Amino acid sequence: MNQQELQELRREKWHTNGQPIRTGDDARSFMESVGFAPMYPTQKAPLVPSFMGAYAGTDERLPARKMAFADPRAKEATELMVRLLRERSAYEASLPGDEENNFLVAASAFPYWYGLVGDRNPKRMPKPGTRSEYSTLARDVFNALQAHGAMSKRQLAERLGGALSDAALDRALHDLWSRLRITRVDYRPEEGTFWDVLFRWSPEVVKQGIEVSVPEALSALISKYVDAAVAVDATEIEEFFSQFVARSKVRDAINALLSAREFAIIHVGNRPMLTTAERQRTAERAAALRTQPIARRPR
Repeated sequence: MNQQELQELRREKWHTNGQPIRTGDDARSFMESVGFAPMYPTQKAPLVPSFMGAYAGTDERLPARKMAFADPRAKEATELMVRLLRERSAYEASLPGDEENNFLVAASAFPYWYGLVGDRNPKRMPKPGTRSEYSTLARDVFNALQAHGAMSKRQLAERLGGALSDAALDRALHDLWSRLRITRVDYRPEEGTFWDVLFRWSPEVVKQGIEVSVPEALSALISKYVDAAVAVDATEIEEFFSQFVARSKVRDAINALLSAREFAIIHVGNRPMLTTAERQRTAERAAALRTQPIARRPR
C-alpha cells in the first residue's frame, strides 16, 4: 500500500469522498463504523474522522469549532448530532485540550470509553477535602441535578443561588462531564444546553462501563481507532490515548493485541504501520486474486 491508497481508504471510511451522511441512519452507521469522532476537525485527534467532515462529504475547507457559526452546514450537522444524542445512538465525551469541541462516541463503544475515564461510583460524590477531584461548586451542581433532574445552566444558577459567575459554573460542569458524571441531554434555542446525571440518563450503559477494566477498555478502543484509521503508526496510537491513561498502559495494550494476532504489520511505502488482522487478510486475498492468471476458455 502507498500513502495515496491509504488516504483514499480513509476518505471512503470517513465519508469525505463525496458521499456525505444526511439521514439518521447514515449518521448512526457512520458512528458505529468509526467508533468515535470529534464534531469538528482537531489537532488533538488528527487520525480520527470528524462528524462535520462526514456530513460535508469532504475533508477540505471544513470550519473549526470557533468559526462554525459562519458555516450553514454546521447548523444542519449539529441538528443531526443532537438527534443521535437524544436517541442515545451516541454520547458525548471530553477531549483534553479541546473541551469546546463535541467529542462523540458511538453507543456500542461508549461502555468502553466509560471504563477508560469514568468514575466507578457514579451515584456518590467523593467527600470534600484537599484531595477531592471536585470543587465544592461541582459537588453542588451534581447534587442538584441528581435531586431535581435535567436543568439548563440558567436553571442551575437559579437553583444554587449566590453570585455564581458563568466561568465558575462552566468549569464545574466541565469537571463533572470530563469524568462522565453528567451529560448533555437536550438543547433548546431559548434555554441552551440541558444537563443530567449520566447514570439516570443511561443506567445500563453506565453499569456496563463500570464492569469494564481499563486494559479491556483500552484494547477495544485501540482496535476501533486502528480500524477507523485503516493503518496507523504505534506511536500515533500512544500519543492519542496517552491523553487519558499512562503511555505505558497504551503500549502494553498494543503489544497484547499484536501477541493475540488482532493486529498485523502493513507497509505503507517504506513505513511499517499497524492494521487490523481482518483488513490484512482482506488485502492479501485481493492481492492474490489480482495475481492469478486468467483462465482461457477451451476452443
